[in-house]
This record gives sequence, structure tokens and C-alpha cells, in this order.
Amino acid sequence: MISDIRRVGDGGASIRFVIGAYGAGKTFFLFLVRQIALQSKLAVCQADLSPDRRIHASNGQARTLYAELVRSLSTRTAPDGGALRNILESYIQKATERAAARGVSVENAIRDGLGDIREMVGGYDFATVIAAYARGYEEGNGTLQDAALRWLRGEYTTKTEARQDLGVRTIIDDTSFYDGLRLLARFVRIAGFGGLLVCLDELVNLYKLQSSQARNQNYEQILRILNDVLQGTTEGIGFIMGGTPEFLLDTRRGLYSYQALQSRLAENTFAVNGIADYSGPVLNLPSLTPEELYHLLERLRDVFAAGEAERHLVPDEALVAFMDHCSNTIGDSYFRTPRNTVKAFVDLLAVLEQNPGVGWQDFLKQVNVAEDQQGPQDHDVISEADNPDDELATFRI
Repeated sequence: MISDIRRVGDGGASIRFVIGAYGAGKTFFLFLVRQIALQSKLAVCQADLSPDRRIHASNGQARTLYAELVRSLSTRTAPDGGALRNILESYIQKATERAAARGVSVENAIRDGLGDIREMVGGYDFATVIAAYARGYEEGNGTLQDAALRWLRGEYTTKTEARQDLGVRTIIDDTSFYDGLRLLARFVRIAGFGGLLVCLDELVNLYKLQSSQARNQNYEQILRILNDVLQGTTEGIGFIMGGTPEFLLDTRRGLYSYQALQSRLAENTFAVNGIADYSGPVLNLPSLTPEELYHLLERLRDVFAAGEAERHLVPDEALVAFMDHCSNTIGDSYFRTPRNTVKAFVDLLAVLEQNPGVGWQDFLKQVNVAEDQQGPQDHDVISEADNPDDELATFRI
């Protein structure tokens, strides 16, 4: 992922599908990659797909997704979103410096700098709106600036209103979702940033669409993005898409149901027996090993103790006992989806902190007794509940 970020910063493009089960850490992984991208001087935007946010739609869902992405636009100096205004003013400042050095007007310097954008699909109106914002900035016209920001964020719903406010004949709507992101990526590079990283999470919502036509239209848009990236026809933009294994592998409703995507996203048949291949667009989050989970619990314990070892609420043997408890009650699945295990451990530390007179062994015994009293029906669905995997047994030894 760091190599992808560098590629985007050098003017290239990338796309990755981060695949993992619920609770496997996809959202955290995307958050970590976004932080690295911000430190690498990229602009970053992020949004979750939902029933009213799609990559392709005809009733405003794609425009809504675009608007959410632009509202979340972040940079290193504005990491919490809303960075579009800062990027625009940064570009105006650079144009002002160029104008002073060349002895031309600021307006001419701004328009000259946007020449590359005008050649792109929808680029003429995009450049016109940026010039309108710059004019409003120089004249102190807040109304004009707000109208330009509204257009750039995809918040206009009618072309008539946009023409009245800004003199443009197009708006960013459902049909121009991807083209709008390409224009934004080109502009942030012109404004002095390395490129644009687009993070889309919860793509499983596309898998859940009831209409096969709607699913295929969204998959066609993903195919278009994938082809542009792999063929080098787009620049300065990276995509990270998070989804579940069903979203990718299901041949009836998932990405594999679209033949063109299945052939492009298929795993490397030579990457077997623990051999990894990270050159393809699909990145499967691996399961945690027992050792990794043990170290994760150690760090959670440190965080709870504010980094002071003498304030640890549980000793080292409690970590192994807790892992043994999880293995016997959850099975080997707790390695693949650490969310429940982490939450349970934090809950244990919270109770110990508020009840200092009780030992950690007492809580684990209470939980085990309560689970035994629930009856076998609660454990029938758990595989290997009575047989912890050999790797964990070896680690305990």
C-alpha cells in the first residue's frame, strides 16, 4: 500500500480491493493507509457505501456518494475533512505568486494553470467554477465562493440553478461520478499535492442490491475504473475498496458474477502454500496468528495502563488464559475476526479497573459457568469448540 501511495504521488494510479470478513479489520486498515497517505502529502477522501450511496445510480445515489467524498476531503493540515476550501485558496496563492513573477493578472495566471483540466471530460465547466471561486476570493464575494464550493461538492441538483449562479451548463450528477473524481485528482495535483486517494468502504452494500441490473451497472463502473488504472489512462488517483469475501467471490451476486471482473481479479494460481502475491488488485487481509493476537492484547493492556507497567490490570499469564478462554468458547474463528476478542478483553479490563477487589480468574470462571448453563444449542454452531487448534496449543506450551 505504501508503494501504491508513492505511485500516486509520482503521477500514477492504483486500485486495491481490501477483502476481509466482518470484524477482520478492514476499516482500521483503511484508516491506517489514509494516515500514511496524508503524511505523504496526498489529499484523501473517504465514504461508506449504503443504500443511498452507490458508485452508479439514476436517482441521485451516485451524486450523494460524490458529495460525501468531497466533504470528507482531507489534507495533512486539515485531517478531519472540509479541506476543499484550503486547497482552492492554496492554488489561488500559488497563482498570485506566478502572476507577480510574470507580470500578468491573477485571473490570467489562474486560467493558464487550469489548461490541462479543460481538456478532460467536463473539465471546461470545472475550470470555470474554480476561476469563479478565485474571482469571489479576490473580490470578497462570499456568495460566489459558496456557489462555487456547492458546485464542486456536487450539491447542485438542477443545471438551471447552476447556470444562474455560475454561468455553467453542466453539474456533477450520477453520470459524472467517476469523471468528477478524475477532475478533482487533477486539480489537487495542480494545487501542489501529490494526488488523490479515494477510500470506499462497505462495498458489500452493492452485493446486497436486489436488482441484478443495478448490481451489474455498479460493477461496470468498477470495471471502468479498474481498466483505466491498469491501462494507465488516468493519473494521480488511487482507489481502495473494502468488502467481504462474499462481495468478491460470490458467482451469483458478487464481483465474480461479472465475467470481465472475475478474470481480472482472480487470484494467482501459483501463490499457494503460504506464498503471497501482492501485485494483483485484490488484497486479502490475513488471519492473526496466536503470537500476533498475544502481542495485540499486550498493547491493549499497555494502553489501559497509560503505558505504565506497574499499573497493568492483569499479568502475562492472564493473557494466555484469556486466549485459551476465547479458543474454547469461540473456536479458531477468533483469529480471523479479532473484533469480538478485542472487545471482550477491553470489557474485562474495564470491569477489573472498576472492581479492584476481584481477581481476573474469578471473571473468567463466571463467564465459563454462564456459558455452560446456556446449554449446548449456543455452541452447536461453533466449529472446533472443544479442540483448540494445534498452533495455539503449541504457543501455550
